[in-house]
Amino acid sequence: MAVWAVGLAILGLLACWLGRRQRIVTSQGWWQWTTGEEVKEHSPRGKGNKQSLVGDCQWIFKPSALALALLKSLGKSPDLEAWQWCWKTWPYLQTATQLLWPPDHPLEFARDHLQVADNGLVALDWVIGPWGESGKGPSAAESTVLLVVPSATGKITRNICQLCQLALEKGYYPVIFNRHGHNGCPLTSARLQPFGDPSDLKEAVAYIRFRHPTAMLFAVSKGSGSGLLLSYLGECGSSCDLHGAACTSSLLKGQDWFEAGSPWLCEWALLLYQKRVISRYTEALRGVVEMERVLGSHSLQEFEEALFCGRKSQPMTWEAYWRCNEPLRDADDVAVPVLCVCSADDPVRGPSSRTLPWELFCTNPHFFLLLAPHGGHCGFLQKSSLPSAASWGNTVALEYLGVLAKFFQADEGMRERPRRRRSAILYQHGQGVRQNRETLPASLDSQESFSWQRSYTR
Repeated sequence: MAVWAVGLAILGLLACWLGRRQRIVTSQGWWQWTTGEEVKEHSPRGKGNKQSLVGDCQWIFKPSALALALLKSLGKSPDLEAWQWCWKTWPYLQTATQLLWPPDHPLEFARDHLQVADNGLVALDWVIGPWGESGKGPSAAESTVLLVVPSATGKITRNICQLCQLALEKGYYPVIFNRHGHNGCPLTSARLQPFGDPSDLKEAVAYIRFRHPTAMLFAVSKGSGSGLLLSYLGECGSSCDLHGAACTSSLLKGQDWFEAGSPWLCEWALLLYQKRVISRYTEALRGVVEMERVLGSHSLQEFEEALFCGRKSQPMTWEAYWRCNEPLRDADDVAVPVLCVCSADDPVRGPSSRTLPWELFCTNPHFFLLLAPHGGHCGFLQKSSLPSAASWGNTVALEYLGVLAKFFQADEGMRERPRRRRSAILYQHGQGVRQNRETLPASLDSQESFSWQRSYTR
């Protein structure tokens, strides 16, 4: 434990050295000590978009009844208040605490192995503990299922453990998706999952729906896992089984992110971890990719290109790879609400002025952006002593999903009321009596009280 403490102290000092202290002014105060380029304008003006302040965070959205309901709910969240404390402005420290520090209580789970179309295996870890202060939670049959998609490294971080424990306390049934070869899942086929290939995730979601046919199903992704989740939502369109999704510290421009690179400290750490994971399968993969080139890569772009573009049987160019794996390639077909929780000082993603698709949040009613001035990458630590501080990003994500559930239930109730009224009138007056539409309230007849309508694109 002393080694971890020394490491965090060093990272804190590096944060002070690497961070370029800048001030970003907003209409109600200052966003202080933001790393990277100054974000002069967070979104284009005059195009029907809305921006609102929630504490010291910006809520960017296309106006709709759902967006306003979310704004009202998040505005009451104490975690989004504009508090200041000494290490809040250290993005590297927040990132290291949540990604490197071990969890207080390891997760207890029951694992299902699922054989997918390429005869490989993916693993679904159903989290069954540990419980919080209540000592127990609702049964699986009564719970809303929460699918957790880790980053492309597959690491079950402290942040993910905190998310699952908080979800258990709030009545969700969390399940973690593990790709080929991740977290003890056997690699039974010579294939790893590309950055934005949702084929395995589709089968996993279908299996979850089979096991819980009547439960609401939500998803939360972490970091680069957003590339997989958003690809799934775009490819499936209105036929996807999810009711909503939240992406924390999402990487929304995959190709640009790999080509621009991250600060040397972040890139070095991510590259070494992925090399360590892939080195276990050197002999199994040697027949399909040049493992010497993969393990000898000097950047994340070289690693990704050698592993997925340099296959001996089906080589492809870097540009062709991203035409099939860019997270937002089918963003127009996404048919469920998606919340992206990001920080302006994310050291892994890079400056928000060039790494976030502002136009998407301003024009697409399915996408919402909560942009915090501080939080690092998957950090968003609450005001508490280190390292026990929890992530307010997890709290906000679950609160958002709770609002979605209530909103959709109310929407379904509004749809059912005219049908129930019509059935009662027909029962009382006989089948031959014509329904008088003037007896129905206009709000129920036209359904204008809720502007949210799930799109049907496929």
